[in-house]
Amino acid sequence: MKQEREEKTGKSEDSRHHPLEGLVCLVTGASRGIGRAIATAVAAAGAAVAINYHHSEKAALALKEELTASGRQAIAVQADVSDAAMVDLMFLQVEEQLGTVDLLVNNAGIAFKALLTDTTDEDWARLLAVNLTGPFLCSRRALPSMIRKRFGRIVNIASMQGVCGASCEAAYAASKGGLIALSKSLAAEVGPSGITVNAIAPGPVFTDMLCQDLDEGELAELLSLLPVGRWGQPEDIARACLFLLSPQNSFVNGSVLALDGGWKA
Repeated sequence: MKQEREEKTGKSEDSRHHPLEGLVCLVTGASRGIGRAIATAVAAAGAAVAINYHHSEKAALALKEELTASGRQAIAVQADVSDAAMVDLMFLQVEEQLGTVDLLVNNAGIAFKALLTDTTDEDWARLLAVNLTGPFLCSRRALPSMIRKRFGRIVNIASMQGVCGASCEAAYAASKGGLIALSKSLAAEVGPSGITVNAIAPGPVFTDMLCQDLDEGELAELLSLLPVGRWGQPEDIARACLFLLSPQNSFVNGSVLALDGGWKA
């Protein structure tokens, strides 16, 4: 009966339960928050996962242990994604231990809130370095092997601020808006090579980063603006990311998926 079902659907039970089996996924900024949820989800879907971190070694190693204890293949790799030499070394480590990267999630990012007149040159440069140059460097390093294989998936974690803008977040919004433009342009460039590039634009997701930026009153006010009546969770982003990473998805390309609970509808 199982064989008959597989013949009718063209899919094995394993491919349905583990759609990313046999693929290697690198998730940047994966030690906590949205990145951690994405790394956990892609591992559960069968991919071998490289957990990138910059400073949070303890959290990254704990996630690696958690995934390997559940029978998944995972490694932790340290790198500042804004540093080209460190990005190259990170990819070499992944290639040696897991194989070439098939799936890339550019999640590493930093937030910043200030009046533009209070934003220093250093603030601006650091935001662009991590939030925009990082995805550029990682994508550039991942693409040659994807092009050779004529398969690859890149998902860039942007923000609704990059779509709509926000007061006192001009620098952050510019970095995420640039990431959206990079995603769309790259999608057109590498689509003929069997590679899709998409962006996810989360709205308010309940993470440490959100709680650091807003006090209790501001959090309550923001929550009241969400039509679904709840915060986004990292797992909401991870589920959408799984779809965009799947080999089954070969037609969604150059899209910006708004995951904001209707906040900016």
